[in-house]
Amino acid sequence: MLRWILALLGFFLYRFPGAMVGYLIGYYLENVNVVVQKSGGFNSQNPFQSQSRQVSPADLELNLLSLASLVIKADGKVSQKELDYVRMYFVQAYGKERANATFRTFNEVIKKREVNAQNICNYLRPRTRYETRLQIIHFLFNVADADGYVSPQEVDKVRSIAQFLSIRSADFESIKAMFFKTTDSTSAYTILEIDKNATDNEVKAAYRNMAKKYHPDKLQHMDEAYQKGAEAKFRKVQEAYEQIRRERGM
Repeated sequence: MLRWILALLGFFLYRFPGAMVGYLIGYYLENVNVVVQKSGGFNSQNPFQSQSRQVSPADLELNLLSLASLVIKADGKVSQKELDYVRMYFVQAYGKERANATFRTFNEVIKKREVNAQNICNYLRPRTRYETRLQIIHFLFNVADADGYVSPQEVDKVRSIAQFLSIRSADFESIKAMFFKTTDSTSAYTILEIDKNATDNEVKAAYRNMAKKYHPDKLQHMDEAYQKGAEAKFRKVQEAYEQIRRERGM
């Protein structure tokens, strides 16, 4: 409908050439709206092109910011420390100019419509590697923990996002345990995705598997911020293994 309205307007102003230009502009705007609504995630690609099965860096940043906004608002209050963490993360990851552009686009486009976690994850899931999606969950926990306390509501929100991203339950619990320290070694075993009855050989095997899963090399294709996040997870795996090893005298 919009394309015909603009075509008619163009015809009255500039006759046939104006009608053609108006039609093309209307077609473009209609398709942009369809792309955004159907994908649920922000897509900055040209709607005349076929959609790629890989998410562009700009789209990933905007959708990551959208998911972070859901976590920040999960407990019914907006923490300034959490907001500051997100801004600092984007500035460190992408530079001040690019980060500011991302925030401006978020405020102008995404913030004006409801942010739906499931739709965003449906858009991201087939376009990102599993290692990248693990890092997204780690980032969201960092956002929740920025004020020094991860609330149950924030955990539930991140868990639902993890489910939408098809993150294995054991992997979610492993990352979650990195943000909840216990007086005993319970969290260490959870990080390695084993129970306390595991043998020493099983502990060693679990450590090797988790170190391989969270190795920073897995995210060499991503920006430096993601690689730093992988390094943080890798260190937590090492710390968990060392704690268990000391307790057992291995």
